[in-house]
Amino acid sequence: MRFGILGPLTVESASGEEVAVGGPRPRALLTMLLLEAGRVVPVERLIDGQYGDAPPAGAANALQAQVSRLRRHLPVSFEGAGYRLAVEPLDVDAHLFERLAGEGRDLLSRGSHSAAVQRLREALGLWRGPALPDLPFGAAQVARLEELRLSAVEDLAEATLALGAPTTENQAPPGSGAFGGGVPGLVAELGGLVAQHPLRERLAGLLMRALVATGRPAEALAVFEATRARLAAELGADPSPELAALHLSVLRAERPAVRGLPAQLTSFVGRAGELGGLGGERLVTLLGPGGVGKTRLAVEAAARDPREVCFADLSAVEPRPPRGGSEVVALTVLGALGVREGGGFLPHTPAGPLDRLTAALAGRELLLVLDNCEHVIDAAAALARHLLAACPGLAILATSREPLGLTGEHLVPLAPLAAPPPGATPAEALAYPAVRLFADRAAAVRPGFEVTEANVEAVTEVCATLDGLPLALELAAARLRTFPVAELAARLATDGRFRLLSRGDRTASARHQTLRAAVEWSWSLLTPHEQELARRFSVFAGGASLEAAEALCGDIADLVDKSLVVLEGSRFRMFDTIRYFCAATLTDDVRAEHARYYLDLALRAEPHLRRAEQLDWLARLSAEHANLTAAMRHDPETGQRMVAALATYCWLSGRRGQVGEIAAGLLEPLPGLEEEYVACVLHAVPRASEEHWDRAAAIMRGMDRPLRHPFTAALWGMFVGPDGFGSPALLGGDDWNVALGRLSDGLVRVLGGEPGEGHRLLDGVLARFRALGERWGMAQALDWQALVASWRGQWERAHELRAEALDLLEELGALEESADVLARRAETRVREGDPSAVADFHGADELRARAGQPPIAALGLARLARWSGDLDGARRQVERAATAAEGQGFGLDAGPARVLTERARIAGALGVEGDSVAGWHREAVALARQSPLVAELADAVEGLAEAVPAEESARLLGVAVALRGLAVAGDRDVAETAARARAALGQERFATTYAEAAALDREAALAAVAKAVDGEHPR
Repeated sequence: MRFGILGPLTVESASGEEVAVGGPRPRALLTMLLLEAGRVVPVERLIDGQYGDAPPAGAANALQAQVSRLRRHLPVSFEGAGYRLAVEPLDVDAHLFERLAGEGRDLLSRGSHSAAVQRLREALGLWRGPALPDLPFGAAQVARLEELRLSAVEDLAEATLALGAPTTENQAPPGSGAFGGGVPGLVAELGGLVAQHPLRERLAGLLMRALVATGRPAEALAVFEATRARLAAELGADPSPELAALHLSVLRAERPAVRGLPAQLTSFVGRAGELGGLGGERLVTLLGPGGVGKTRLAVEAAARDPREVCFADLSAVEPRPPRGGSEVVALTVLGALGVREGGGFLPHTPAGPLDRLTAALAGRELLLVLDNCEHVIDAAAALARHLLAACPGLAILATSREPLGLTGEHLVPLAPLAAPPPGATPAEALAYPAVRLFADRAAAVRPGFEVTEANVEAVTEVCATLDGLPLALELAAARLRTFPVAELAARLATDGRFRLLSRGDRTASARHQTLRAAVEWSWSLLTPHEQELARRFSVFAGGASLEAAEALCGDIADLVDKSLVVLEGSRFRMFDTIRYFCAATLTDDVRAEHARYYLDLALRAEPHLRRAEQLDWLARLSAEHANLTAAMRHDPETGQRMVAALATYCWLSGRRGQVGEIAAGLLEPLPGLEEEYVACVLHAVPRASEEHWDRAAAIMRGMDRPLRHPFTAALWGMFVGPDGFGSPALLGGDDWNVALGRLSDGLVRVLGGEPGEGHRLLDGVLARFRALGERWGMAQALDWQALVASWRGQWERAHELRAEALDLLEELGALEESADVLARRAETRVREGDPSAVADFHGADELRARAGQPPIAALGLARLARWSGDLDGARRQVERAATAAEGQGFGLDAGPARVLTERARIAGALGVEGDSVAGWHREAVALARQSPLVAELADAVEGLAEAVPAEESARLLGVAVALRGLAVAGDRDVAETAARARAALGQERFATTYAEAAALDREAALAAVAKAVDGEHPR
């Protein structure tokens, strides 16, 4: 539900319908409960909020009556000395406003102005009028909220001013009230707020800054004078030091000369953080690969700098000039300064360009921008060193693909613009600068272009494909003159980015007209040795650790210095655009080295994944996932060996589905790799054919040696059944292998009719896995112990065991295992009568979806829907369960036999003819008889007991207990079946029949099942 108190009280149901609350008193009551959502509000405070200081005699009784009316629609409960409304605080607009406003303020303090603007607009957009209009005695709460609102407006104004002129980053719809039109729109709204709050100095200062930014300094000075006079008249105070300093800066405002700074035809998008961090240092170098936006950022920074500025483009200087190169560069700078070359023969005239430049800059406060230094790096560095030493008022902002290498140089590496993850909504996507840049440039060539629900997926794909590289995004946007954005995304994925992005601005430098030219320029500046390094590094699919980079390439420091490789955290990465260019001449020998390296890493890692250090190794392999899967594709032998070696990693990290397609392409038996072939059968997506499963089963039955990769046995048991591990020789004597074998034995006992003995065995298994520190094995033992505890009705113990299991699995990131445990916990909660079972069921399916697996909770949700009378909903859920169960041979949670049982129960609830229902139940029993799990058979037998005469029903209920080894506590369907049979037979006869059947041994119980399915029964 959603609640609104920032304006007239509103209550909206989950389906979007408005819920009526009632008259003034209930509305005031609900408003107070919403202000403390989820917390207890004392009765006295609720009465005071409704009646003030003079409540009537019957106020408490009236309050109880109002609460009763609210309870018809809302979860209000009495707890101790007050009432609590059990809703999430963030479902109330006031609490959500505070959260968003706080996040916006934090982003503002960290210099993330664009993100701050978005968050603050979202916060202020929640207001629909004055706060708490339905609370008659809430002045203090109203004042607090209105103060927070005004502070958020000030924060929004601060962030908007930091962004400058309106762009796609800070442009709101005109008239939106969120400073539509950027800074110009800010002036009007701030003017109105200053009139309402004339003594609020921060507002006055913000209005002054907005007026100056729009070229109206005289009006800014007038605002200061009006504020100063009001402060003196009403408070007898002077303006704050901050406001006085702002006043002085307006009086002194004067823009120095700017020489050679290129005018920009497009808005500045992104880089707010980098822009805010520039300033203070005398030598700053913007680093990054070609097309990343170094020049654009330098121009923007220079345009905002208060000093005199000179912009010198060095791109036309001859690459790697000979001796005297610094003088060649000095001549270019002299030209940019507008200093004419003299004859050199006049008295006191400096003879060389370097001397003349030094004389021209001496005594000046100036920012010199040296753009495109990479091809003349030595000469530019020598010039910078000389000028900075000789001219104390000089600061230099350089752009280059490698550092100048001077002491005191402040490096600002520019990464590509951040792009959103797949699945982002239009609003979420536009929070990323790559999307904003693309949308801005796209609108220039295709008027009216916007990021919408219809195209957001394609836009996101374009931005991700192009690494968020600004030049590439601008070239791609230009292609929208020819292609729709979806077609552009498809062609980038198939035709190659270099061919498609081959048309740019004709007036730009040659290397910025096409994407290939930009990369070729960087390539041409490399030595042959560096080019070979770049070629070799391009083999890495997902970046590389230092160890991997050195193993395959050697020292890559030069590639890092020249911005072809970047260090992100502890890993080195080459942007895909550059990598594709370098990989064009990559040899098969290097690819083979790469495959050998990562196969060796997978083999080294595998034993560690079954020990206490497994988290470290999981993290290491996760970082290398793209390289590991690339190596899998190198050749069939390497692929099969890697699938088997990585089985533990793929399962524990929830990535089994991500290697499924590769494994499906490797289903060809190779000599000596039988075990590896079985691993590929287990991982294949789509599921391998029965021919492959039969061959794999024959291999597992015939294996007479320990497996090289023991987790293959664990997976085989999960898919085939806990008694399907094959020969004990498969596991060998390794401690983890022994624990796995005993885990299998424990599960066979638990699910095979000996739950007590199985529970005892699992105690020992848990101790062994604890000694190893292996989390997956511990979680397995805990979960199955919890199953036995829940069967016995030991609810608290079951929940304790599963809570620990879930903590361990969360550490591993094991999504599928966590989903299984959540689903089983939900089943326990259903039998316990705990309504939170629904949340567990949905949580299990969410985890399964994240792991790329079918739902597991549909059967449990079907049963809950059936019990609530929602038979249509139950049918929908059981069909989902049937689809998910296709191809499964067994399934304690949602196997095919259980699906048939639930279908039969739904049919019975719908009034379908009894014989048909009984037939479906018998079909379920027949299917469950094929399962190695007699516990699953017991469940099906209990279903059949619903559809047979009372005597047989009592007998089958007892048979189910004999099979399972105990009666499951809290099973509602079984309890109702037993109640019907007991009513028909009488207590004594029912008890005798039931007890005799429950005392049968395994063989006799199975014979009774066979008779019930295959024999004749009275009608």
